[in-house]
Amino acid sequence: MPPAQPPFGSESGSPIWRRLLVGLAVLLAVALLAVLAARWQGGGPARHASPTATTPSASAPAPSQPPSPTATPSTQAPGSGPIRTQSPTDFAKAFTAALWSYDTRTTSQPQHLAALKQWLTGESKYADPASIESQVPTADVWQQMRADEQYAIATVTEAHIPSAFNQAITANPAALTTAYIYAVTVTGNQSIFWTASGHGAEARAVTLAVQCRPSQDCALASIATSVYP
Repeated sequence: MPPAQPPFGSESGSPIWRRLLVGLAVLLAVALLAVLAARWQGGGPARHASPTATTPSASAPAPSQPPSPTATPSTQAPGSGPIRTQSPTDFAKAFTAALWSYDTRTTSQPQHLAALKQWLTGESKYADPASIESQVPTADVWQQMRADEQYAIATVTEAHIPSAFNQAITANPAALTTAYIYAVTVTGNQSIFWTASGHGAEARAVTLAVQCRPSQDCALASIATSVYP
């Protein structure tokens, strides 16, 4: 069994901490919070995976109790940029819709990647742009997709705080109040279209690290390489 790791949001400035997953908690026998530190790297994109946009809400989460997930439908047009909300679940749904939607007919790979990076937190200690890059097709693959006039539309169905994270924060509320980063798992579907009326669809899921400081709009910290239920 690997040793317990310090909670995500540690003040350490090490580059490693920028790549750690907002912890999914493991309660130790002494009832202290230990966070499952998962590295936010690797896990390249699927052949057809990429970005669009979803929903807002408001109400800052209390440090002692992560917010309940909501089922607000998507209302924001793809490519319209980060939403302004203090709800980690609403932010996660909006970003995920952007992540899973793209249009190679009108957007270049650098443009698409730059649009996604606008969602990142301005706190460089916690922002992990490499985790976004790992989810976007390379420039060469993008060109192949463009030759097929490929595009994708995302449908986000729900977002929730993983149960282990909820349990950990309930046991130790103070663990949240350094970085105010929440783990949020989002599920949905991605419909893909290409030349000659080709199309396909697949179920998708992703876990994000979302920073929502009190009285500030939420922002993305990182994308996990694993999905946490």
